[in-house]
Order: sequence, then structure tokens, then C-alpha cells
Amino acid sequence: MTNKTNVLILCTGNSARSILGECLINRLGEGHYKGYSAGSTPTGKVNPFALKLLEEKGYNTADLRSKSWDEFSGDVAPQIDFVFTVCDNAAGEVCPIWPGHPAKAHWGIPDPAVADGSDKDKMQAFRTAYAQLERRIGAFMNLNLDELDDTALKAELDAIGKLQAGEDES
Repeated sequence: MTNKTNVLILCTGNSARSILGECLINRLGEGHYKGYSAGSTPTGKVNPFALKLLEEKGYNTADLRSKSWDEFSGDVAPQIDFVFTVCDNAAGEVCPIWPGHPAKAHWGIPDPAVADGSDKDKMQAFRTAYAQLERRIGAFMNLNLDELDDTALKAELDAIGKLQAGEDES
């Protein structure tokens, strides 16, 4: 691949799972993939547990923000090649028409932002979501996109959406 492949991760609030996904795509796909995230009704802030986890893992979180998917549907937006929804609400919503007709898949992940219990329990929910996203994004990046027709690509993306985090990853 000579050009970067642009990937948009969608969730309703764009405060946790989609932010984690954006960061993972940019780290794992450095040089080949560019990750973005957005929400249909963004909360306006990144969840503090997401920020804490990302900082622990060495990410620069200074520029992360909760934003609307409208930023990615206009004429000045980057052309998006793939759109992955990570929450069931966003998967069921009517999305904007994305320029270029990107490939789409639903990779539902339980929302760590609604975890109950102690801060330790909540942080574990974020670690689990991160591990699940890491496994799926890694599998996606291992696909040979040049060798897959549209039907095969859709089947692969859907299969990736069913991968769970490994026991040793959470």
C-alpha cells in the first residue's frame, strides 16, 4: 500500500470505544492506516478511564476529542475507506452517506463506560474493550486487501467482528 487507508470508528457518544479504536489503528497501522473516530451524538468529552488507560499504554492523548460524524461526511473530510461501528446503537442508526462508499462492518463491543463497581472494576472493563479492539484491528490489518473482492472482504470484516479478546489479553 502506498497511500494510507483511512478507517473511521463510530459509536454513539465517541467517548470510549471509538476513541480506543482510533488510537489503536494509528499505533498498529502507523505508516499504512490512519484512524479516526466519531459519534452520532458525541458527549463532547473523552471518558477519563479511556484517557487513563491510553496514557498508561504510552499514547499521547492531548489531541483526542469527542466529535460528530458530520466532520467526516463533508467535501473537506478525508476520504474514508472503512467504517466500523463498535456499539449497537450506532450500528442501527442511519449513517451519513460517506463519500467514496467505504466498506462497512459492525464490531460490537460492550460499553466500558457503563461498567459498575469500583474504579478498578471500571478500569478492567476498559482494558477488556481495548484488548478486544486490539485483536480485531490486528486481524483487520493482517488482511491482504488487494486480494479480496467486495464479497470476500465483507465476509472477512464480519468474521473479525465476532472475534473476542483472548484470555491472556484482558
